[in-house]
Amino acid sequence: MNQDYVYTSEAPVGNLPNLCILADGMGGHNAGDYASRYTVETIVKSVQDNQQTSPIGILRTAIQKANQAVLEKAGMDIDLEGMGTTVVAVTWANGELCVANVGDSRLYIAGQYLEQITKDHSYVQEMVRRGKMRPEVARVHPDRNIITRAVGGGPEIEIDFFEVELKENDRILMCSDGLTDMLEDGEIFDIIESFQDTKDAVEELVTAANEYGGNDNITVILTDPFSGEVKQC
Repeated sequence: MNQDYVYTSEAPVGNLPNLCILADGMGGHNAGDYASRYTVETIVKSVQDNQQTSPIGILRTAIQKANQAVLEKAGMDIDLEGMGTTVVAVTWANGELCVANVGDSRLYIAGQYLEQITKDHSYVQEMVRRGKMRPEVARVHPDRNIITRAVGGGPEIEIDFFEVELKENDRILMCSDGLTDMLEDGEIFDIIESFQDTKDAVEELVTAANEYGGNDNITVILTDPFSGEVKQC
């Protein structure tokens, strides 16, 4: 079952100039699939209706509404109890990027090198940040998929926001952990650099992750923010 869900719009959504969202759900039965889809749909609806002008304010309100909506649905249906999802959302304009993140789905900037912008909210990455685990150990640790923040994880949700100034030829990569569990950052960057065509790069990333084992759903969004081209797989 694919518990990943994405939304991309190169056209304005509400007061945002564009919008890309990726969510990776968790929960038994159909719960993870439902959580990711319902979260993304709730965020999009909120953005469409929001009259604020601040991208951070718009995304904060949308994710907070999604968190409340997921909790309410989980409380109404025993089959959805305990469901949750990661979410990473981005919008950009005039060379400025605004990112919101909860969980361990990632956003990178691929420019002169691959730079991870988001911070994983996961058990192993918290240990790495505290100096109690080496990054190479964290990458293969059996508890690497235990996340410490999620939409639906509780009534109060802590959201990370990042604002980044884009450089010419930068591309935006968003992905679920199905990609990063299989490929190291250097391998991801080499693939992106090898393909000028965004669609070809996305397809090759998914193919390579599957060749390395493909142990989880693999979802990739690659965007050229200056041309406006967005491709997903």
